[in-house]
Amino acid sequence: MTKIASVGIGVPSHTLDQETVKSLVKKIFVNEKRMINRLLTVFENAAIQSRQFVVTPDWFETTQDFKTRNDLYIKHAVDLSLIAIEDCLTNQSFLQKTVPISDIDHIIFVSSTGIATPTIDVHIINRLPFRESISRTPLWGLGCAGGAIGISHAHHILQAQPTTNVLLICCELCSLTFQNNDIRKSNIVGTALFGDGASAALLIGNKSHLNRYVQAKQTPSIKSTSSFTKRHTENVMGWNINTNGFNVIFSKRIPKLIHTLFKPHLEKFMGEHLLVNDDIDSFIAHPGGRKVLESMEEACLIPSEKLRHSYDVLKNHGNMSSPTVLYVLREWIKDSESKHRSILSALGPGFSSELLLLEWS
Repeated sequence: MTKIASVGIGVPSHTLDQETVKSLVKKIFVNEKRMINRLLTVFENAAIQSRQFVVTPDWFETTQDFKTRNDLYIKHAVDLSLIAIEDCLTNQSFLQKTVPISDIDHIIFVSSTGIATPTIDVHIINRLPFRESISRTPLWGLGCAGGAIGISHAHHILQAQPTTNVLLICCELCSLTFQNNDIRKSNIVGTALFGDGASAALLIGNKSHLNRYVQAKQTPSIKSTSSFTKRHTENVMGWNINTNGFNVIFSKRIPKLIHTLFKPHLEKFMGEHLLVNDDIDSFIAHPGGRKVLESMEEACLIPSEKLRHSYDVLKNHGNMSSPTVLYVLREWIKDSESKHRSILSALGPGFSSELLLLEWS
C-alpha cells in the first residue's frame, strides 16, 4: 500500500479575523448596502474565526485586471509552495531525518485559482535541486476535490512503481479571484468562506527506501480509492471566466447534494469493503463549509467528534480549496488518538466526490 509519510503546510503571512473581513465587504459594497446587509449573516454562521491571505486588506478594495491577478498568483504560488515543501520534507514530527529533494521521483501539482504555462511545478523545480529526469503531473480545475484526487493519483502511480516517491503539492490563492464589482450572492458567500494556503504531502511506495525515514507513531496508508462524478452538475461549483478573472460558481444546492450524491457514494464504497460507520475511527473530510460538515453528520450519521479536525481547520484557516484536506490529514497524523481506519473525502466541481480508505500502521 501507499504510505503518506509526511504532510507540510504553507501559511500566508496576512491573517484576518472574520469580523474584519465582514467589515471590509460592507465597505467595498457600500452602494449595495441593502443587499449586502441581508447576506452578512453568512459571515457569522460560517464557523470561521480567521483566515490567511497573500495580499493585504487594502488590495481587495482595488480593481485588478486578469494579468495583474495572475502575475501575483504565479509569484505567491511558487513562494508558498516552497514553504509547504520544506515543512513536508524536514518535519521532525513525521520524519526521522530530512528527505533529500533528489529522492523525489514525481511531482503532482494541484491548483485551480490561477494559470501558468510552464506550470507552477516547473518554477518550483527551478528553485530546488530536483533531478532533471523528474516526472510531472500538473492537475488544474479540480477545485475543492483537488487535494483528495491528487492523493489518489499519487497512489495509482505508486501502485505501478512501488520503489518510487511522489511529492504532491496543492496551492490555492482564492483571495486573488475576488472581484469587488461582483455583487452576486455566490461571490459574497465565497468571500465569507475561502482563504489562501498551500500544502505538500510525501507519498512513498511500499518498496521505497524512504520507508525507514518514517517517524510518526501512526502513519496512514492508502488501501483503496473511489471517484464519482454526477452528470449534468457542472453549474454547482466552478468558475465563469471574464475579462477581470474568475467569477465563482457556488450553488446553494451543495449541502443537499451531500444527501443525494455523497451519501450513496460513501455507502457503496464502505459496503465494498464490508465496513460500517463504527469501523471508521475518523473522517478526514474537506471542510467545504459548516453546512457541508453538518450535512455529512446528518446524512451519513457521522458523529461530530470524528470530524473534529475538519471543524478546527475550517475555524482557523477557512476553506482553502484543494490544500484544505491535507491540513486536516496533517492534524489527524499529529493526533495521539489510536486509529485503525479513516475515510478521506472531498467534493468538487463536476459535481464530483472523491473517497479514500486509509489504514494506520
